[in-house]
Amino acid sequence: MPEGPVPEAPRSSTPSGADFVIVTGMSGAGRTTTANVMEDQGWYVVDNLPPQLLVSMAELGNQARSEGRDIRIAAVVDVRSQHFFTEFEGAVQHLHATGWTPQLLFLDATDEALVRRFESVRRPHPLQGDGRLLDGIQHEREILRDLRSRAEIVVDTSGLNVHQLSRKIAPLFGTDAGPSLRLALLSFGFKYGVPLDADFVFDMRFLPNPFWVPELRPLDGRDPEVSGFVLTQDGAGEFLDRVVDLMQPVIRGYHSEGRRYVTLAIGCTGGKHRSVAMAEALAERLRTDRTETFLVHRDLGRE
Repeated sequence: MPEGPVPEAPRSSTPSGADFVIVTGMSGAGRTTTANVMEDQGWYVVDNLPPQLLVSMAELGNQARSEGRDIRIAAVVDVRSQHFFTEFEGAVQHLHATGWTPQLLFLDATDEALVRRFESVRRPHPLQGDGRLLDGIQHEREILRDLRSRAEIVVDTSGLNVHQLSRKIAPLFGTDAGPSLRLALLSFGFKYGVPLDADFVFDMRFLPNPFWVPELRPLDGRDPEVSGFVLTQDGAGEFLDRVVDLMQPVIRGYHSEGRRYVTLAIGCTGGKHRSVAMAEALAERLRTDRTETFLVHRDLGRE
């Protein structure tokens, strides 16, 4: 645990509604990047905190609060120990009882993405032992399955680089009193896999593909020429209207239930033209005073 006084943070509300975030997930899925983003936003981040010390960390935070300081704590926890699950229940109950609003953030990625990351840094997986790299990943996934299912926020980092992940995490835990729901419009290519953290998945492959138009092929869905081509196709406008209508009662329900973060994944073959254009259009149509939309174009540049 880091030494020294707990730094003072300005009193503010967070979009997530949380003031004590437990950051966990698969090894290699982006815990360090997430911790850095939250630290930059004024969170007091404790990296590699043993699960048994969550309650102790909360008590230190309460001491700081009693001195008039308003702090927000992010604890990056490695939860591969099976004993953590019973300890976790008690720790969350303690946090609620002592005035904290805890939230569990789980970072995930596909096996293929994790294998690539471990191989790129030439390090073994911490659970692989004498087996293969993939054995360690699958063992960890089995251990964490129940914890993932109870996380308030699951973020799939499979196709994201460090900068894209930072842009996805930042709106969740910033310090403003703005919209209460963050709606991510995530474009992707089906050939690279469906995002693990998608709450809704829409398929744009029913529209003609600009890839087969020579002058549009090098452009992407953010370019007016491509966007105009996609959105004027037969059925595109109707689809856009229907999705907007579908999401209205869903968004109202999320607001009433206190849901803070939702991902709409919009897919096409390669994640360059149709999905990007439709994601951009939906982001514009779904944005309100209480709902902030932001864009993540996962697979742009991968072709």
